[in-house]
Amino acid sequence: MRVVFMGKSKRSAVRALDWLVARGVEVVAVVAPEPDELTHEQQRLDLAARRHGLLGVSEAELYANPPADVDVVISFLFWNLIREPLISLGRVGCLNFHPGPLPDFRGVGGYNVAILEGLSSWGVSCHFVDEHFDTGDLVEVERFPIDQAAETAFSLDLKSQDHLVALFERVLQRVLDGDEVPRVPQGDGRYLSRAEFDELRVVRPGDDLGRKLRAFWYPPWPGAVVDVDGRRLTLVDEPLLADAAAAYRDAGRLP
Repeated sequence: MRVVFMGKSKRSAVRALDWLVARGVEVVAVVAPEPDELTHEQQRLDLAARRHGLLGVSEAELYANPPADVDVVISFLFWNLIREPLISLGRVGCLNFHPGPLPDFRGVGGYNVAILEGLSSWGVSCHFVDEHFDTGDLVEVERFPIDQAAETAFSLDLKSQDHLVALFERVLQRVLDGDEVPRVPQGDGRYLSRAEFDELRVVRPGDDLGRKLRAFWYPPWPGAVVDVDGRRLTLVDEPLLADAAAAYRDAGRLP
């Protein structure tokens, strides 16, 4: 089987790529983001591709010279809207693995909204890619319980990535086995834009402060914020500080 793999700087994306290679899948091209100073080596998809001797290409290069005889184009948390000819390039299709339950949580900010709304369960999805963000036919949604009293955006991401890898392995094993991949139209759903996400981060009168702080706790990125004297400040409470202190301790960052 020949695949194109487009992914993000996440350990889950590296695990997914490793799984393909371990099963003898021919990965003909890997599109990975440029690393920054916050990216750990274990998250670097470009290093994983190099370790396996795979061809790393830019997104522009892939569109300019798409490979032939591709079975599946895989988008694993890929950050840009995928266009033709990639949507139709694969014999099976173009599959996206999304860290939220579709169609209810398209776009960004799913973890945050899940906590703000006090949900007791969450999910991850696989769907076929069409010309819009997160709207193509569904393959499968995997749901799991979450702790609505203690979950943070960071902890929910950690849980979701494990479930997303499990879903990836299950779907791709179907493809490897030659089984039909189900596809069910999504129907209506909601989409959160980046601008709407930024507005949600602002603490306003009447907000459940503890819940809002947890909903946007994802260091080192800014969390729930207040505007003071022209400055935007991130708020942290004692439980979140304890969480950060434990991370420093485990990393050996001690005075």
